[in-house]
Amino acid sequence: MDLNTIWFILIGVLFTGFFFLEGFDYGVGILLPFISRDDRERRLMINSIGPHWDANEVWLITAGGAMFAAFPHWYATLFSGFYLALVIMLLALIVRGVAFEFRSKDENPKWRSTWDWMIFIGSAVPALLWGVALANIVRGVPIDADMQYVGTFGDLLNPFALIAGLASLLLFTLHGANFLLIKIESPITERVKRLTLRLWPLVILLSLIVTVMGYYDTDIASRHAVTALILSLGTIATISSVGWLIRKKRNGWAFAMTGACIVFFSLTIFAGLYPRLMTSSLAPDAWSLTIDNASSSPYTLQVMSIITLIFLPIVLLYQAWSYRVFRRRLTSTSSLEY
Repeated sequence: MDLNTIWFILIGVLFTGFFFLEGFDYGVGILLPFISRDDRERRLMINSIGPHWDANEVWLITAGGAMFAAFPHWYATLFSGFYLALVIMLLALIVRGVAFEFRSKDENPKWRSTWDWMIFIGSAVPALLWGVALANIVRGVPIDADMQYVGTFGDLLNPFALIAGLASLLLFTLHGANFLLIKIESPITERVKRLTLRLWPLVILLSLIVTVMGYYDTDIASRHAVTALILSLGTIATISSVGWLIRKKRNGWAFAMTGACIVFFSLTIFAGLYPRLMTSSLAPDAWSLTIDNASSSPYTLQVMSIITLIFLPIVLLYQAWSYRVFRRRLTSTSSLEY
């Protein structure tokens, strides 16, 4: 296996880890204005992700940095072509981060309500746009022979991408709801459980629609038929088990299954792309970005690999340690920071 392939796999793992971890952060933020009934309950929800949300975003920063260093042409084409969408996402994430820190600085209910809605917007917008972006990457966007995006923002708003965006939004919301069930001991959990059981069938339906549309709107099925079938079945099977697990009060397993569904969805995208990085809708075989024509020099990849082998285990151990430290469930009497 060459370094180009190794770095493609590593970037895929980084994005998958980001979606798994940040997915429940987004979900909690999306649910914040709708599940809680008073400020104490909203603070409980925010504190459930308070020790983790900024560390989880490091996975995205690392993935973006690895993309820039290992496949600079991919980075350039993606960020120039999806510029407006990514700026909107960045602004939403900035607003979200500020809201976490500012909402408890003043006890005025209007002040806190405003920042709570900012947390909702800053969580819902990225959750939607990630699905739109990934669907377009695998479906194909107008890329010419010079690796330049020659389309418009409107080209990204096709039915397949929009439905995939809605699917990612609801999947992250369900993932966040399951996280609350294992993290909080409060009357709020009964409301979360009821919402979960209502939301779960919608996620299954949208997952099925995205899977079927993916077979018609992309070339994954023709290029990686067996792999795509296995991963698609894994996506549907894991999400289909969530309702039964919630009813049996196996909340930890339900959270694991929504996480596994996110993992299967991400693996379907990256496995369907390989060896491409972005598919050109103008000439898929000639003008698509691949791990070969968009990569850095072999020496650059070698240096990156050495650095990664040294520092990646340290980062993983630190994050695992932080989750262990903050593993206790929050209750109505817990001391709250946010």
